[in-house]
Amino acid sequence: MKRFYIYLFAAFCTAFWGACTGNFRELNDDLSGISDGDLEADDNGFGYRLQIVQQGIYFNYDFGKGKNWPFQMTQNLNADMFSGYMHDPKPLQGGSHNSDYNLQDGWNSAMWQFTYSYVMPQIYQLEQTAREKMPPFYAIAKILKVLAMHRVTDYYGPVIYSHFADRGSEYVPDSQQQVYGCFFDDLDEAADILAAWGGGQPEAGEFSRFDLLLDGSYAAWLRFANSLRMRLAVRIAVAAPEKARAEFRKAAQAAGGVIETNMENAAVKTSGTYSNPLGEINLNWNEAAMNASMESVLTGYGDPRLPKFFKPCGSDVVIAGDAGDGTVVLKGQYHGIRQGTGFSHNYYAAFSRLTVDTDTDAVLMTAAEVWFLRAEAALRGWTDEDAELCYRNGVAASFAQWQLSGAEHYLESDAMAADYHDPVDPGNDIAARCRVSPHWDATADDELKLERIITQKWIAMYPEGCEAWAEQRRTGYPRLFPVRLNHSKGYIDTETMIRRLPFPAALATSDPEQYAALVAELGGGDHGGTRLWWDAGRNF
Repeated sequence: MKRFYIYLFAAFCTAFWGACTGNFRELNDDLSGISDGDLEADDNGFGYRLQIVQQGIYFNYDFGKGKNWPFQMTQNLNADMFSGYMHDPKPLQGGSHNSDYNLQDGWNSAMWQFTYSYVMPQIYQLEQTAREKMPPFYAIAKILKVLAMHRVTDYYGPVIYSHFADRGSEYVPDSQQQVYGCFFDDLDEAADILAAWGGGQPEAGEFSRFDLLLDGSYAAWLRFANSLRMRLAVRIAVAAPEKARAEFRKAAQAAGGVIETNMENAAVKTSGTYSNPLGEINLNWNEAAMNASMESVLTGYGDPRLPKFFKPCGSDVVIAGDAGDGTVVLKGQYHGIRQGTGFSHNYYAAFSRLTVDTDTDAVLMTAAEVWFLRAEAALRGWTDEDAELCYRNGVAASFAQWQLSGAEHYLESDAMAADYHDPVDPGNDIAARCRVSPHWDATADDELKLERIITQKWIAMYPEGCEAWAEQRRTGYPRLFPVRLNHSKGYIDTETMIRRLPFPAALATSDPEQYAALVAELGGGDHGGTRLWWDAGRNF
């Protein structure tokens, strides 16, 4: 992160969030800066609010304090790293921070703070105004509410959802089990409305000019809602197996279908005012690089997606030493950074960067992900589909998404993940953890089949770290490298790895009763080692 923003963010948290987001009784206030004139023009009262919500999921809404850095806080320094996708090559905080489980409250609280300060108030206003005046807008707001808030509960656990802005209930928190039930109910309501409208296109200018995700197509939103239901159903597969099976089957049989082709992928478009914050962090701030776990899997597999995801090192690196300077040859090779090494140097600046740019659409759900969801559902016996066929379709869809051929050849490969060798610090070397190849083994047990499905799903969902981290915690796959240094003060087990983020520290002082209620619903200590409700610690 640019160092200016490190200090700006700390001051901003103290002055603003301590007074506002720490106290939910203020959270239905509109902080977006939309003028009354904007809202009165045509249907802008609906469209502008929806656009803010869409920009606030893969967060890059300009609320007057600058762009890009909020995303770095909400996702890139947390989920993008914990998922095994990326790592900041700079030695932030002297080298000890979230990477080695010395969790930073300013970073950890950002998802909570930005969602509740900017996204949820807009959704609340839409819920109050669009239900009668414009039902499809109301339905889409409900879908976006689920999309935004499942990311929040998957970070922290209990959240304020069903009672948000309900002053009579004093913002009573929902347990994660309760909030997932609310998600399915909200998707029911949204799908019923969109299906009743026939799933057709809106009238010209009604919604498409505001829709950054799906070009204003009600049919696409219905399909997305069904696909999102599949995602959430699979998430609770062990925690609530009967509910999970029922919700998945409902999605599979629903009117409107699910995402099956890359033309139907859901992504925040960068063709308008929205720019991809990860691109800014990557190319202009030089603060996003390949993670060692990605290097291990992609190089070991000889995966054709590697150069689509990352750039080879652009130069060698000169390392100063007591016996003189030495050159480490990197140029043209792919190298990632292992999490939790506590490095305090800048040598990793030469390691592989992402290919993501500011004009790269921010993909939130793909056909490949949905095919892998279907593969897992088939493996669990929820459907009559063939797990192997769905798995192969998922790999093929991912290859097609990145304009690659050769999926069939890749699917016959028995290649395994490679050991990790750090050319800068051999003390970080570690043997490969992943134990599956791309080739489907029909004789393997269900656990190994699931590992294969999730490992390929992890590759296919890149670079969307929020979903990848949630699935890695749920299943334990892919098998990521553990941290070398663990500075969690004993709260986080090195091999079990981080399970969640703590609630914002401001909550404990500004609203201790509500903080206590959240922790009570969590059912464990407010630290990174406590498992969430859906994180059962087993897969079958």
